[in-house]
Amino acid sequence: MRKFKEVAVGGTFDKLHRGHKMLLLKAFEVGQRVRIGLTSDDFVLKMDKPHLTAPYKERLKELRTFLRSLGLLEKAQIIPISDPYGTAASQKSLEALVVSDETQETALRINKKRSESKLPLLKIVAINMVPSQNCYPISTTRIREGTIDREGRLIKQHY
Repeated sequence: MRKFKEVAVGGTFDKLHRGHKMLLLKAFEVGQRVRIGLTSDDFVLKMDKPHLTAPYKERLKELRTFLRSLGLLEKAQIIPISDPYGTAASQKSLEALVVSDETQETALRINKKRSESKLPLLKIVAINMVPSQNCYPISTTRIREGTIDREGRLIKQHY
């Protein structure tokens, strides 16, 4: 796939799991530099998640540790975002947006905002949700419920 100079990806990245990692790795595969929008604590509260979410500083630390372990931290810029668009709707240097199937609608709204601002549209690079062992998507909600681990393996339930 073509390399873009600068791409963006965003998320809460709570309980950093295999699905998050695949999304991030795709961003680094297609982009020379990656701007990562990490949802702020205030934005997380507005999102009405069905579970508690780790504080921003904790999620940032885990994200940095993951990127550093792969030698990718120097190619990343991690910024807090306080709405679904982050800086992707206004950043002129961005060329592409990496999203999951689940967030592709937001990418289309970002391009609509860019069009209204007379900015070039972003190429949307979408990846499929990563399935768990039982074929349902890996999600932080399922991890926090204790039904799967961060790799998507089922956790035995004792009744």
